[in-house]
Amino acid sequence: MNFTRSFNNWRKYRQTCNELGRMSDRELNDLGIGRADIPYVARQAVK
Repeated sequence: MNFTRSFNNWRKYRQTCNELGRMSDRELNDLGIGRADIPYVARQAVK
């Protein structure tokens, strides 16, 4: 169960990073996110 949960959390983290990474700087700025903040935002999405 713990492995499955960890794997799903990792997948959600990667998906969030990929989706935000495909956005332009302007789109990210509209959301109040800097490109350097993407890993932090993705970690917060997993919690």
